[in-house]
Amino acid sequence: MLTTLTTAYTDTSAADLAWALGREPLPALACLDVELTDAKLQLRLLGASHQVLLEEEGGSCSETVACIPGSSTPLPLGVAKRVGDWEYEFAARVEVLTPGSFAGRAQELLALVSDHPHGLAGVFPGSPHAFTALLAQRHEGQVHWRTWHAYPQDGQLVATRTRVGVRTPAAQLSRSAG
Repeated sequence: MLTTLTTAYTDTSAADLAWALGREPLPALACLDVELTDAKLQLRLLGASHQVLLEEEGGSCSETVACIPGSSTPLPLGVAKRVGDWEYEFAARVEVLTPGSFAGRAQELLALVSDHPHGLAGVFPGSPHAFTALLAQRHEGQVHWRTWHAYPQDGQLVATRTRVGVRTPAAQLSRSAG
């Protein structure tokens, strides 16, 4: 789903992004509810970037990547945490592109996400290449989502990957390996 957001974006550079796990739902400009087998996700576009809310039988999880006033947790390159019965993994990278490469990559990503049944993309006013996009899927019993945050004025594209899955106890792993 592709939408035009009716606000200026407030996270105006990749350096403004922060990461948080477990935040309450923030006001959203656009949402997409996704069901993946036994998992329910809500993909949320914020004026300050994105939030994903996940609910499964084992519990719930929320990830926020946004310009968060007062946050002391900058965007990490990687995180691996236990959240209840789940393993949570997050990775982020910043790509720096030339203006021509940026425009092409932006068009490619917006087409990919807007045509996907589990994708949500929002374009901010002022530039067709200023956007935030989210794409979710279930793979091998785990929930995955990817996001892209575009900053055309700096030629920066922030890409994140998240994986959430049930933790497999060590005893169960050793039995299945034998």
